[in-house]
Amino acid sequence: MENLIVIGSGPAGQTAAIYAGQANLKPLMFEGLMAGGIAAGGQLTTTTDIHNFPGFPDGVSGLELMFKMREQTLKSGVKILTETVEKVELDVNPFRVVSSSGTYETKTLIIANGAIAQRLGAKGEDQYWQKGVSACAVCDGGLPIFRNQHLVVIGGGDTAIEEALYLTKFARKVTMLVRRNVFRASKTMQAKAFHNAQIEIMWHTELAGILGDGKKITHLKIRNNQTNKLETIDVAGLFYALGHKPNTEMFKGQLEMDETGYLVTKPNSTMTNIPGVFAAGDVQDHVYRQAIVAAGSGCMAALEAERYLQI
Repeated sequence: MENLIVIGSGPAGQTAAIYAGQANLKPLMFEGLMAGGIAAGGQLTTTTDIHNFPGFPDGVSGLELMFKMREQTLKSGVKILTETVEKVELDVNPFRVVSSSGTYETKTLIIANGAIAQRLGAKGEDQYWQKGVSACAVCDGGLPIFRNQHLVVIGGGDTAIEEALYLTKFARKVTMLVRRNVFRASKTMQAKAFHNAQIEIMWHTELAGILGDGKKITHLKIRNNQTNKLETIDVAGLFYALGHKPNTEMFKGQLEMDETGYLVTKPNSTMTNIPGVFAAGDVQDHVYRQAIVAAGSGCMAALEAERYLQI
């Protein structure tokens, strides 16, 4: 019987495990084995340079940051299993967590297995992911390689316009590729895009391919979906604003979710609708999606789990 199991090994999961370990809860963490196609450590393991995480004035690679967090987790007395959780049973007490190595029982559970950025699967996407292609303008838009360059955002919702507006702080020009002839965004956000001279909008336009020199992207192939005309444009960066998919499939019918699948937590808390089950990081945050925010919520979840165990 475990006191606490943590599912996930990104900033939220690692922080939760560190706090719980130092509180002598002897937590067990399932860090995942290519869960959702992402290595243990979460989405940050695919990020090259991080310049906005406190404590690293010269920046740090996502892989290095997650390695340091994992090392600290182990030093906090946490047991880590490099396995992906296959099933969770929350209608029993204690809760049951099932992985390839067996079934584990636990008094409390912290869910921190994140979300995955939606991609298009375009030719060249995998090769140039984090080599000019990103799903987070706030995370990467200020990097030196993007400054005073032509950048492209794909998407037509509020998030896409927010990303485009943010990138205008650094870019020479921002082009938005929208597959329809209208935005899905609110009228207020649309007005901001239409009135920003740095933003160009290309309607009925889709990505046909990503080209580069092997080290970074240099061009995009785009297609007008009305005329089928192909065009190649020079770019230094491509930002997807297509949304994220939370890794919550196994919790359907057990935990409360919003209409897009994110776990719902109580206000100012990480507590879900089931006492003893907590959610932290991108699995419940569709607004900020930042490493430092995820880490903070992981801290909250561990503190709340500790208090719950003392009841």
